[in-house]
Amino acid sequence: MNRPRMLLIAASVAVANLAWAAPSASLDAANPFAKPSTLQYGYPAFDKIKNEHFAPAFAEGMRQHAAEVEAIANNKAAPTFENTIVAMERSGQLLTRVQAVFQTLIGSYTNDQLQALDKELAPKLAAHADSIRLNPKLYARIKALYDKRNSLKLDAESAYLVERYHKDFVRAGAQLSEADKAKLKAMNSQLAALQTQFSQNVLKEVNASAFVVDTREELAGLPEKAIAAAALEAKKRGLEGKFVFPVVNTTQQPLMSTLSNRGTREKLLSLSMARGARGGEFDNREVVLKLAKLRAERAELLGFESHAAYSLADQTAKTTGAVNKLLSDLTVPAVRNAGKEAAEIQQVIDAEKGGFKVAASDWNYYSDKVRAAKYAFDANELKPYFEFNNVLNGAFFAANQLWGITFKERKDLPVYDPDVRVYDIFEENGTHLAIFVVDPYARANKRGGAWMSALVTQSKLLGNKPVITNNLNLVKPAAGEPTLLTWDEVRTTFHEFGHGTHGWFSNVKYPRFSGTSVPRDYVELPSQVYEMWMAWPEVLANYAKHYQTGAPMPKELLDKLRASQRFNEGYRTTEYLAAAVLDQKWHQLGSKAIPSDVKSFEAQALKEAGLDFGPVPPRYSTTYFSHAFAGGYSAGYYSYLWAERLDADAGEWFKENGGLLRKNGERFRQMVLSKGGTMDAVEMYRSFRGRDPEIGPLLERRGLTAE
Repeated sequence: MNRPRMLLIAASVAVANLAWAAPSASLDAANPFAKPSTLQYGYPAFDKIKNEHFAPAFAEGMRQHAAEVEAIANNKAAPTFENTIVAMERSGQLLTRVQAVFQTLIGSYTNDQLQALDKELAPKLAAHADSIRLNPKLYARIKALYDKRNSLKLDAESAYLVERYHKDFVRAGAQLSEADKAKLKAMNSQLAALQTQFSQNVLKEVNASAFVVDTREELAGLPEKAIAAAALEAKKRGLEGKFVFPVVNTTQQPLMSTLSNRGTREKLLSLSMARGARGGEFDNREVVLKLAKLRAERAELLGFESHAAYSLADQTAKTTGAVNKLLSDLTVPAVRNAGKEAAEIQQVIDAEKGGFKVAASDWNYYSDKVRAAKYAFDANELKPYFEFNNVLNGAFFAANQLWGITFKERKDLPVYDPDVRVYDIFEENGTHLAIFVVDPYARANKRGGAWMSALVTQSKLLGNKPVITNNLNLVKPAAGEPTLLTWDEVRTTFHEFGHGTHGWFSNVKYPRFSGTSVPRDYVELPSQVYEMWMAWPEVLANYAKHYQTGAPMPKELLDKLRASQRFNEGYRTTEYLAAAVLDQKWHQLGSKAIPSDVKSFEAQALKEAGLDFGPVPPRYSTTYFSHAFAGGYSAGYYSYLWAERLDADAGEWFKENGGLLRKNGERFRQMVLSKGGTMDAVEMYRSFRGRDPEIGPLLERRGLTAE
């Protein structure tokens, strides 16, 4: 995993049985959410859903869900698996239906009205969740079943569901006193509001801090098409005669590799790193401090020494010590390799009589020159062979080889943006497996990064089949121009596709366990395993074709690509480790140790970890680090590396057993992808691999074994 990506994981309250839910009596019949969608698998009627439909649907959804839970909690019959656990799995259908669509649009197609509602809803939804998890009567029923679980004669998945429900409720505070529950509810409400504020600030700051350049001379090195697009963007913003470039969510910006004007590069990097910390309404520094303190206080209330300790107890890593060891074990070799790479860059700068020491703003520009010198090829030579449609077909091809499945685009289902594509997925015998939605392009109203999510999650209990989405942030070309990808963008496409396999191959009974409902540091295993196939010879040959001529990538260029696979790995590992360490440093603090200055704390944290290497800044700085502070991956950014240890080891298994073969794909499908969260993740991997994972393949992949 070279480029960590944001992943939106389906909520633990699963998408409900769309055919089972009765129409709402309290919701206007004209509201599209009043009845389950009549489209295949409950696919949302995006052509009918409008902003004004969400607020009443959420209100009614929470009311219905609360009533259903109260009925379960107050049931006079003795608790049974069916009348308590299964009943909970069937509850909340309207709420889950509206949440799935709302979260999709908030991430991919937001607007001011939806963002205002998101801000308003965050504490209300947190309070709703608390009203369930902190309900003493409901917890008493769950605990009664948990205490006698060994005598219930349940199948393995059902038995594990009882254990999981009990653990979920305990971790949510069900065993606290009523006074402490009240404190916890207040904290959860504030945290939900702050996380939403952080997320919205990041998106608004990206748009507000677009890079504005006054003259063409400052853009030396950029392709003419990029300059023309920037001029058009400036005109749209009323800045005729200037050039405007939107920034992406990471610290380094794509322009840095081609801008030959050092002053322009320095300004761009400075602007990028100042996001969220330059004053004004989108400044995130106070938000970060409040989040860090509240998360620490909540963890302490729940009996943990820090938010990280609380979070990791429910992951495969289990402890902060295990995570710290993984990160520290890789830090020295990563920084050492980054230092060697910096020395090679410095030689190029000195040979050109640059007269300066390599800095972060120079890295991408000069590392491309080093690559050209070492491997006699420019990364830009690859792009004509990586047209997006071909790349996507390459991902389809690998899936067909592994599982026999096929993909067919369909045009009859509504989409929220014309660029969104919808595909049917069929098993080899023609059985319909899933619906797959692909949203490839960046937009001003779409958050950064790439992710998979579910509009409908699979469940045999509820009769649901999956509707899975992939979101990318590719730059949309001018009309008639091809979408040409970098090698990293090819990797991202395969990565998110791998998450998709986890969703559409899910074969579980209970919604709680569907698809990606696994520990966060295990969820990246399928996606990162799938990255392997992008460079597999027969897969690469299938899609790496010139977008104009259809000619395959020349063997000479292909050999250079393969030879350079570990190029710049020191940099990529170091920038990732720096961000992962920041996440842990913030979230391993106790509530009384929260600093007063965000930037000073960040600098000190990197120095203490041995990651204060100037030419390599963190992939994300604190104030635009959405993984850590917008929810989802708080104290969990390490998980990409943790899962890469698994996927590198699993990759060796595939190689040892013949690679891209149906028997191998089927084993991975049956023993990993189909299982969802139905068993302990460590045991699941051990069952697939036949042993615990080894770290050697990860070190080899990242070139971190040599002194």
